[in-house]
Amino acid sequence: MSRVPGWLGRLGAGLTEMSERLDERRAEVEREHAPEPPEPSDTPPTPPRPAVPDPVAEAAVPPARRPVPAAGHRPDPVEAVPWGVRVAAEAGWRMLVLAGTVWVLMRVISAVQLVVFAFVIALLVTALLQPTVARLTRRGVPRGPATALTAISGFVVIGLMGWFVTWQVMENIDTLSNQIQSGIDDLRDWLLKSPFHVTDKQINQIAKNLREAIGANADQITSAGLEGVQVIIEALTGILLVFFSTLFLLYDGKRIWEWFLKLVPAAARPGVAGAGPRAWRTLTAYVRGTVLVALIDATFIGIGIYFLDVPMAVPLAVFIFLFSFIPLVGAVASGALAVIVALVTQGVFTAVMTLIVVLAVQQIEGHVLQPFILGRAVRVHPLAVVLTVAAGGMVAGIGGAVVAVPLVAVTNTVVGYLRQYAQEAGINQAVPPEEAANGEVPATTGAEPDRP
Repeated sequence: MSRVPGWLGRLGAGLTEMSERLDERRAEVEREHAPEPPEPSDTPPTPPRPAVPDPVAEAAVPPARRPVPAAGHRPDPVEAVPWGVRVAAEAGWRMLVLAGTVWVLMRVISAVQLVVFAFVIALLVTALLQPTVARLTRRGVPRGPATALTAISGFVVIGLMGWFVTWQVMENIDTLSNQIQSGIDDLRDWLLKSPFHVTDKQINQIAKNLREAIGANADQITSAGLEGVQVIIEALTGILLVFFSTLFLLYDGKRIWEWFLKLVPAAARPGVAGAGPRAWRTLTAYVRGTVLVALIDATFIGIGIYFLDVPMAVPLAVFIFLFSFIPLVGAVASGALAVIVALVTQGVFTAVMTLIVVLAVQQIEGHVLQPFILGRAVRVHPLAVVLTVAAGGMVAGIGGAVVAVPLVAVTNTVVGYLRQYAQEAGINQAVPPEEAANGEVPATTGAEPDRP
């Protein structure tokens, strides 16, 4: 029994020695495979990037092994909001600010609507008359007399047109009334003999209802007549504002533009200074082209209804000329007026022939004259024209429908030029100074902008 403890002691000593040898061997292997230490450098070490959490890996970890946040710890609210919601909120409050600004601007414009419309119409008239002033100035006429002569001549022509229409209507009102009464009688006879089975009693009932409606609304008609006096006063005030604004714009338009540029921030001033002349050329081309197209429409439709013996052919042609300044709506309204006059005075056949003449001239105008005369400078998509005219009419009536399309054409020109100007400015800033000095500028894509 005395030999057993000695054998156990020798076994324990052997195991201890074997464990020490294994530890030494493991240390040698680790020293052989360990990476070499980096060489010392002056650059401070880059701190390691924080590990980006992997949602898939986190989802794969069992719930029992996930780190549990400390009690009372709450994440940052900005980090808790999803990225898409933050982007939508940033865009949303900016859109609200823009909508509020537009609303306030519209309220201010509606408060001084007469002044705004007078100035806009003065701009349109100036765009029409300015080439005449420039032509007279080049021939040696001083700018003051050239401006006065052009403005007075233009407004005299417009006044004579209005006077001629009024005179023709007053001269032919009795004849037209008799023809309208005769036309109504013919229409009644046609309805009685038509296959619609309309009886004399039904026609009399319709006439009675119309008389009762007029009698019931007599107060409203009277108030409308009283409001008409106010409208005439506002119209005279607007005409005076248009006249004086046109005079000053024709005579001193360049200095007015230079004063306006001083109100623009210095950083945006070069772009606005380049966009202004291009916008003015677009407006001038639009006004001159629209006047020419309206004159052609009025001439050919007037000749057609004259040979069809429609009464007051010349006043109707003048109405067609004036209504042509309202895109889409004006052509339909003036053509419908001519057809109605032909129907109640000359009968169904003449009305159908008048409709054919109006549609033929308007089709030629829409597909040939406008693209050829107005050109690419003021070309606006038909959908944009429809929406713009509708919005302008809803906001400001007939005046808004008249100025809507030139406003969109000018805005399109200005935005296109400013976008191209910003691209070229960014390219010029990216060119190194030595390349710019040597003239080595990289080629830009797109058409070169017009020179002022």
